[in-house]
Amino acid sequence: MTKIVFLDRETIGPEIELTKPSAEHEWVEHPSTRPEEVVERLSGATIAVTNKVPIRRDALEKLPDLKFITVAATGYDVIDIEACRERGIPVSNVRGYAENTVPDHAMALILALCRSLPGYRQDVIDGSWQKAGQFCFFNHPIFDLAGRKLGIIGEGVIGQGVARRAEAFGMKVMFAAHKGVAGMGPLYTPFDEVIETADVITLHAPLTPHTRGVIAMPEFRRMTKKPLIVNTSRGGLVDEADLVQALEEGLIAGFGFDVLTKEPPAPDNPLLKVLGRPNVIVTPHVAWASNEAQSEVWRQVVDSIEKFVAGEPVRRVV
Repeated sequence: MTKIVFLDRETIGPEIELTKPSAEHEWVEHPSTRPEEVVERLSGATIAVTNKVPIRRDALEKLPDLKFITVAATGYDVIDIEACRERGIPVSNVRGYAENTVPDHAMALILALCRSLPGYRQDVIDGSWQKAGQFCFFNHPIFDLAGRKLGIIGEGVIGQGVARRAEAFGMKVMFAAHKGVAGMGPLYTPFDEVIETADVITLHAPLTPHTRGVIAMPEFRRMTKKPLIVNTSRGGLVDEADLVQALEEGLIAGFGFDVLTKEPPAPDNPLLKVLGRPNVIVTPHVAWASNEAQSEVWRQVVDSIEKFVAGEPVRRVV
């Protein structure tokens, strides 16, 4: 019988019903799995389901029964792709599920920061408005989106979704050309121009050796408009220590991040020092996690398993 093991069930919300494949199988799921537990938990498994639990070469060498890996996410850097290719193990991922939820979250961060919602909410909680004695209370800047320039790093489906939403608010959208690459055509604005002229910069690119640290102190020092920085894509695209330094030096107006280099953040993560500021929002990697998106993730996972078991073509990265 086909044994299927889901290594990190808690990466899908508890309110999402996990339907099972229709073919006969043994199903095993674990709330979470530490790297040192991978071999033991996948022992005898034909199919592995993982979201963020790494499956590396050393583990694969000890799992002769493993025939298929399906990743409950678009990013598959947790899998040793080359080792899977060498062993003939197909790897599948999910795609297109976040085309609404991530752009919605990115726009929510942009709106909240432009309207200084975190600061004003805290003012009411602290009683500052009540003490002011006026019907309104001006303690933080408020900016309209209309007419402001939005620089988008990453021109895929999600970046385009953010562009449509921003244009509906009257923003002027610029898709940044890839850093250090010229001649990408009229649809792109040179990377340096985006850095220097955007009022808001939002990142929607994959994390690769080319994009890691794509925004760091050299870029912050060229940001003449003191923009808001929003990242709902991948931790590591922005140098976090430099981000905090840029905030403290007044090089940027604030930032909203849903992704960090290490998740959850380590105690020494520099972003933790500024969480209380009114122009900072950090959310716990939930931009992707609308109920609709999570349900679509799982539908694609089950679909890939059923197709593999039936011997049909599977959408795969290996």
